[in-house]
Amino acid sequence: MKYVSTRGLRDLGGFSDVLLMGLAPDGGLAMPERIPTFGQDELESLRGLEYAELAHAIVRPFIDDIPEDDLRRMLRATYHPDVFHSTEITPLKRLGDSNLHLLELSNGPSLAFKDIAMQFLGQVFEYVLERRDQHLNILGATSGDTGSAAEYAMLGKTRVNVFMLSPHGRMSAFQQAQMFSINEPNIFNITVQGVFDDCQDLVKEVNADADFKARHAIGAVNSINWARVLAQAVYYFKAYFALKLPAGQTVDFCVPSGNFGNVFAGYLAKRMGLPVGQLVVASNENDVLHEFFSTGVYHVRRAAQVAQTSSPSMDIGKASNFERYLYLVAGADGVQTRAWWEQVGGSKPVDLRDSGHWDAVRASGFVGGRSSHADRLDTIRRADQQFGRLIDPHTADGLLIGERCARAGVPMVCLETALPAKFEDTVKEAVNRTPPRPQRFEGIEEQPRYFTAMDNDAAALKAFIAEKLGKAVENVS
Repeated sequence: MKYVSTRGLRDLGGFSDVLLMGLAPDGGLAMPERIPTFGQDELESLRGLEYAELAHAIVRPFIDDIPEDDLRRMLRATYHPDVFHSTEITPLKRLGDSNLHLLELSNGPSLAFKDIAMQFLGQVFEYVLERRDQHLNILGATSGDTGSAAEYAMLGKTRVNVFMLSPHGRMSAFQQAQMFSINEPNIFNITVQGVFDDCQDLVKEVNADADFKARHAIGAVNSINWARVLAQAVYYFKAYFALKLPAGQTVDFCVPSGNFGNVFAGYLAKRMGLPVGQLVVASNENDVLHEFFSTGVYHVRRAAQVAQTSSPSMDIGKASNFERYLYLVAGADGVQTRAWWEQVGGSKPVDLRDSGHWDAVRASGFVGGRSSHADRLDTIRRADQQFGRLIDPHTADGLLIGERCARAGVPMVCLETALPAKFEDTVKEAVNRTPPRPQRFEGIEEQPRYFTAMDNDAAALKAFIAEKLGKAVENVS
C-alpha cells in the first residue's frame, strides 16, 4: 500500500514512512492511494474475533511493510486487558431499554478514547525506529486528551521525545495535572498563550520548515498522523459486531467532534464496507462542523472567536482532519483539496452548496448537531437518573445529539470520549457529587507540575526544541 498527500503529492512511501512523517512535504495529510473494502461475506467472517485479531484484519491491508507476525504481536500487546482493564477492550453498553448504546472507549491509561490509538502508536513507533536505528521528536498539539494519551504511550520509549503544546488555562484541572505531573527526560510540556488552534498552527508552521523538520526528526501523534485514524476505525467494527445484528443491517454512530479525527475514522470504516448509516457530528458552542453539515459552508473561526466551554477538548475552530474528508468528497483530487484548504488558511469560507461536491457530502451520511452548557448539564443529569450512568461533558454532547438524530429501528451508538473524573467540576455541577476516579489518580492535582510557558511564537518554539535536543540553535527562525 502506497500513500499520497491530500494536496496532490504522490508516493509518500509506505505505512512506516508516513508514520514517521507527520505532515506531508506539501503540507497535506497522508492518505492511502486506495481504500480496501470488505464484501459482506468477508465482513461476516470477522464476527467473533477478539479485539487484537479484529484490529489485525482491519489494519493489515494498510500496513504491508511490517511482517505479519510482528504486526500481530504489537496489536496483541496493545489491546490487552492489562492495558484497557476489560477483555472486550471497548465494551458496548445499552442504555436502559432505549435504542441508544454507549461505546466505552475510556478504560485505558489516560482515561480517554485517545488511548485506543495512542497505545498502538507507542508500540509501532518503537518497532520502526528500532529497525531503522532512528530517533523521533514528536511535536503535537492538544486540547486536553491527546497530550496525556501520547505522553503515557511514550513513557520509557528511549527513541522518542515528546514536545506537547496545549492552550494555557483552557484544559480541566485534571487534564492539566495529568500531563504536567509527568517528570520524564523525554517528555516536554509547553503551554501556549492562545487556543488549541494556535497550538495546532504552530505544529504546522514548524513542520513547514523542511530543513528544521529534517534536522530535528520532527514527527506527529495528533490525528494528522494516519496511524491514529486507522487504529480508531477498528472500534467501529467492534461496536457493530457487538450489537449482534443481522448481516447488512445499518447502524448509526454519534461522535463528539473537535478535530474531526474520531468521526473520520468512522467514515473510513464506512468506506471499507461497514454498514454505517448516519455519522452524527456532535459539536459544542464551537459549531464549525455543525454549520457545514447544515448549510454546506465551512467557515473556520479565528482564535479570538473560539469560545471557552465546559467541553474544552472540542474548543476548536479549524478541524485538521476535515481536509481528509474534503479530499474524499473531491474524488481524491489533490489539486481541488489544496485550493479549498488555501481558502481555509486565508480564513475564507469554503462553500460547496452550488457545486457538484455537495451531492457527495449529502451522500456521505454526515449530519450535525449543537449542544450548549445547559444542554450538557441536563444530559449528564438525565443519564445519571434514567440509566444510572455518569458521563463526561463531551460524551453528554454526543448523547444529546445522538438522541435528537436517532431513527426508529436503527441502533444509535454514541461514542464515549473520557471518564467523568477528568471533568469533575462540570459533572459535579450537574449531579451535585464528585465523580469517582481510579485510585492511581487520587491527589494528582496536588503533585508538582513540570511545564514551560511560551508565547505564540514559532521561532521561540524551534529554539526551545533545538535547545532541549542539544542541537545548535542557529537558523531556527
